[in-house]
Amino acid sequence: MPSPTKRPTGSTSNARANGRPGTRNRTASYLTLLAFVVAAVVVNFLWPLPIWVALLYLGASILCFIVYAVDKSAAKAGRQRISESTLLALGVIGGWPGAIVAQQTLRHKTIKRSFRRSFWGSVIVNVVAFALFTTPLLSSLLSLLPA
Repeated sequence: MPSPTKRPTGSTSNARANGRPGTRNRTASYLTLLAFVVAAVVVNFLWPLPIWVALLYLGASILCFIVYAVDKSAAKAGRQRISESTLLALGVIGGWPGAIVAQQTLRHKTIKRSFRRSFWGSVIVNVVAFALFTTPLLSSLLSLLPA
């Protein structure tokens, strides 16, 4: 009796069957990152930002990537893991671009649906905070409040 044909482990259809995000989610992650960079450049053109804002995002992203790599290594070795709340907090303070790169290149923290939802929620929180504090949006909203 011939053996059934197996699909390669990394195939997109098999990945979707296992609950893993496919190519579409990977593309969406990178497009989100690209859209944020474009938006930050536009904001900086209209309302020049202090250099520390870019340095914060860069530093937090590098730190976040490293922390994801350490967590991935700990997961493989069965060692103490880094808490999801720590990973999410690093994203909220500006490390989410590095987290996206880490998730996609290391294939880490991409399966658990509850974490992915929380992660994207933390991205939204950071982007809203970025918009509020780097544009006239906050002062416009505050001017609507009664004196």
